[in-house]
Amino acid sequence: MRTKKNWASTVAGWFVERTDDGQNSEPEAPVDTSAADDIIQRELSRGQSNHLEYTTPSPTQDVFKTAPPPATGGQVNFDAVYEAAGVDQEERDRVVKASDLLKSLPPDTDATVKKQIVSASLKAFSIPIEKIIEAGVQQIQALDGYIRNGAADTEKLTQESEDRIKQYEEQIATLRQVMQDRVKEQQSVIAVCNNKKLEVQQILEFFGQDTVARVVKASPKLHDPSEGASN
Repeated sequence: MRTKKNWASTVAGWFVERTDDGQNSEPEAPVDTSAADDIIQRELSRGQSNHLEYTTPSPTQDVFKTAPPPATGGQVNFDAVYEAAGVDQEERDRVVKASDLLKSLPPDTDATVKKQIVSASLKAFSIPIEKIIEAGVQQIQALDGYIRNGAADTEKLTQESEDRIKQYEEQIATLRQVMQDRVKEQQSVIAVCNNKKLEVQQILEFFGQDTVARVVKASPKLHDPSEGASN
């Protein structure tokens, strides 16, 4: 008999791998699950390995009939996601009904007894098990597609952002180089101008400081550097 590990923990790479051995080793309930097995096997035959990265193309990425809503602040509108994937309200209600039945049972109830009670209750509600499983798998493949699409969008945004950051970094490096070159150039200008000033200063010093000061004061073309500093 096929173990639960083979078909209930990972379906076409959509189910989250369980690590609790106790959950994976529950005994099978004495109910007819052949129809459910056929659905799961059909999905497995179309599925891919559960070791795929979420950015790897997957059939689930094409599961949406309309664009699902984006997640806001990391929160997901699950009903809207299911609706976008074509999982109607009736199908979602079946899964909710099964979930509510399970939650209503005491947590220490034997697994076999749980399955018998839930199966009997669902039969009383005229809800076939295979319909619940089909709806559940639809929901899981919708969520998986939502994760994969989001991961692909995030990868694209990250790559584009990294490209832009690289461009900005290159521009920043270029600007820094321009600034450094300009500072070096200005330092060179200061040095050569000061050397030239010293040459001219030697001539002025030859005539004497008082004479230079008198000429500066009398000339309309010249200004006293001390006056400029005081302003």
